[in-house]
Amino acid sequence: MESRPGGGEGGEGEEPPLLLLQGKEGSQSELLARQQRKEKRELQAKIQGMKNTVPKNDKKRRKQLLEDVAKLEAEMEQKHKEELNNLKELSPEQNKEYSATINMSRLELGGTDQIQPTRISKAQKRRDKKAALEKEREERIAEAEIENLTGARHLESQKLAHILAARQLEIKQIPSDGHCMYRAVEDQLREQSNSWTVPALRSRTAEYMESHADDFLPFLTNPNTGDLYSREEFEKYCYEIANTAAWGGQLELRALSHILQTPIEVVQMDSPPIVVGEEYNGKPLILVYMRHAYGLGEHYNSVKPLLDKTIENES
Repeated sequence: MESRPGGGEGGEGEEPPLLLLQGKEGSQSELLARQQRKEKRELQAKIQGMKNTVPKNDKKRRKQLLEDVAKLEAEMEQKHKEELNNLKELSPEQNKEYSATINMSRLELGGTDQIQPTRISKAQKRRDKKAALEKEREERIAEAEIENLTGARHLESQKLAHILAARQLEIKQIPSDGHCMYRAVEDQLREQSNSWTVPALRSRTAEYMESHADDFLPFLTNPNTGDLYSREEFEKYCYEIANTAAWGGQLELRALSHILQTPIEVVQMDSPPIVVGEEYNGKPLILVYMRHAYGLGEHYNSVKPLLDKTIENES
């Protein structure tokens, strides 16, 4: 109702010369860790470039992209594991040779002036810092794109899309602002030519729950103590429904079904749809419940008629 590590090492966005690490305990593993981080960043940039070449509406190529990304990441992970295992098996003398080899190759690439202290102007430092921040931002974007293609959010969206496609429906995105459940209900009512607003839905929900406290109190517990809500806590709960962006859930949907005298169906990924207000006739309002939509957690979307009907033929 949905985080990336920031900050590079080395102050101004650059890593310190590796020779400075020579002689420190565990320096060989540090050198290898730095090298592997660099390779991971390069892989992320490569994957982002691959993604940019595939149109979003080309589902066949997007599917192949997912497979290619998974293969590249698996190969990188296996390579890094082997390097770590090999490092553990080196003798102290071999460790020194290994460190010297990495340092020398870094110097050959960067030039001997890498270890010479140079005076950098304040303006240059500001430019370097800005460039480093921009690079970190691009890396975070690349990481987020990869996660969106392979993570729980993407898989949930895919599965829900197929569930809805079988009913000639697709997800209609609702903003994640704390009002998503009420906004989804508002959107569904608008499709039925009803002009309810989010503030009105919230206010009527709070009023209904307060006037039918015995129907809702047994389902509300204090998260800190586990005890059932007191009357005072319940009144505060209802106040927040009407006057804040407090998230809504199944209890509020139950109240809304009674207020609107309409069934409300909630489609979800791994369970059969939940229907509240089954005792009422008429076309149900259909909401989509997403557990992994945003970092903060649960989210509700609305639905609309399916436009791209090719999706239901995909595996």
